[in-house]
Amino acid sequence: MEQRIDTYVPANGMVLLGEPMAGVESVAFDFMLPAGVAWMPPGCCGAANIISDWIFRGAGPRDSRKLGDALDGLGLHRSCSVGSAHMYIGAALESSNLAQALALYSDIILNPHLSDEQFEPAKQLVIEEVHGLDDEPRQKVMLELRKRFYPDPLGRSTAGELGDLQTLTAPKTRELARSYLNIPRVIFSVAGKYDFDAVCRQIESVFGPQQGEPLSPIVAGARGPRYTHIPHDGAQVHIGLMTPTARFVDKGYYDVRAAASVLSGGMSSRLFTEVREKRGLCYAIGAKYHSLKEAAGISCYAGTTPDKAQETLDVIMGEFHRLAEGISEQELERAKVGLKSALIMQSESSSSRAGSLGSDYYMLGRVRTLDEIKEKIEARSVESVLGFLRSNPFRDFTVVTIGPKEVRFG
Repeated sequence: MEQRIDTYVPANGMVLLGEPMAGVESVAFDFMLPAGVAWMPPGCCGAANIISDWIFRGAGPRDSRKLGDALDGLGLHRSCSVGSAHMYIGAALESSNLAQALALYSDIILNPHLSDEQFEPAKQLVIEEVHGLDDEPRQKVMLELRKRFYPDPLGRSTAGELGDLQTLTAPKTRELARSYLNIPRVIFSVAGKYDFDAVCRQIESVFGPQQGEPLSPIVAGARGPRYTHIPHDGAQVHIGLMTPTARFVDKGYYDVRAAASVLSGGMSSRLFTEVREKRGLCYAIGAKYHSLKEAAGISCYAGTTPDKAQETLDVIMGEFHRLAEGISEQELERAKVGLKSALIMQSESSSSRAGSLGSDYYMLGRVRTLDEIKEKIEARSVESVLGFLRSNPFRDFTVVTIGPKEVRFG
């Protein structure tokens, strides 16, 4: 069956996207709001996280308790996260309840109470999550890595900074919420069982024809230091490293995705085999591709012991460099199978499809079909991947370590 992508841009500048999915009774939707950490002013890292909780603590005619009861009464599974450019709020639910859910979410975006008494609970929740990173060094090292790898403010911690959070006040955060819940820059996506004309009429009616004030573009600054060590008592050293590569919007995107899969696409991948299995240097290792609109990289995490940390880093970097020397047809085929398997699993999830629609449109100004993605993956060859790697060698690494011992780098 041919894949259909629904698109509509109302007068207020929002973008509405949809993908019907045959044989499902569920629907998922996602609002991409231009309120990610990179938009927040200096000294406000974490404000977006507070806002993403605060707006659910009362909206329209409902206080916090009544709003929570109304959402739960629809049986929806809420999703909420904060990225570099966007705040994502959405849900998955039975399709018959979609109109009611959209009415509630419209109030949450347009008419949140943002009351003083609900500010502190929302703020404290985010502060506790940041404190919790001390017990999750694997997550913390990757947040700290992206903070230094990407130019400021693009790489800001999506968890927030403790110092900024502690000084944020209700009036300041309320001002930010009203500035950045910006209608013309919102991308709305829906996937599953839905009536697109009905959805468009409802969204257009509720959000109205008026366009808000345009946002100033994000100005990227300097990157962080090439190596940072964060002391931490414990028996392990957590290593994060990242190297620049082709962005999502670049011609080499599919080649670098294949290369990343050869590096870390399963138990037969280069990093797992060479670093963990042959040498026994670490208990956990993995690499993955990550892209913002403005920049991209391949990141790698390894957890090891202090006495093996230096060798672990050296061998990992050696594998990154060695990749351009040659890959086998078997390695590439495994990588392609892995990428296509992930695509198939994504295609069966309405939540994943809704998220992909919005992401594609933000990055490319259009939505890729699943067949297009599959064809691009299939078209990768050993020659195309090696050609990309040799023209775009992995270098200019950024490294962060957390643990009792530093490593030598740079």
